[in-house]
Amino acid sequence: MQTLLIWFSLLDICFASVQIHQSPSAVFKNSGEQIEIICSHNRTDYYMMHWYQKLPGDLSMKRIGHINYGSKDYEESLKKHFEFTGDLSGEKAKRASMIIKDVQPEQSAIYYCAASDAQLIHIMSSLYKNLFSG
Repeated sequence: MQTLLIWFSLLDICFASVQIHQSPSAVFKNSGEQIEIICSHNRTDYYMMHWYQKLPGDLSMKRIGHINYGSKDYEESLKKHFEFTGDLSGEKAKRASMIIKDVQPEQSAIYYCAASDAQLIHIMSSLYKNLFSG
């Protein structure tokens, strides 16, 4: 079995001042094992958690997906490798996990989580469409 190093980091949404706590900060695992990344924050109105992957040597980050209350959305190409868990509903601190199932060498990466509310995502999506659509 090959031992893998997976790094985790946090991605703050600076303009919204959301401080996300992510653990563990780094982990070594053997191929075929499972990894759980836990993300939490204290904003009761930010009920979406998003996850991203940055592969070594790649300048961009890949979106893995998000969890919103109990609903989950995954990028189709990554869906079989990841699972989200957590309940982000209610007026309480938020906590959710991303599980990397059956970890493989090509999944050695830096993983980021971020938080938002649905209104913020809608605004950002609209701005993106207005700026980059023909």
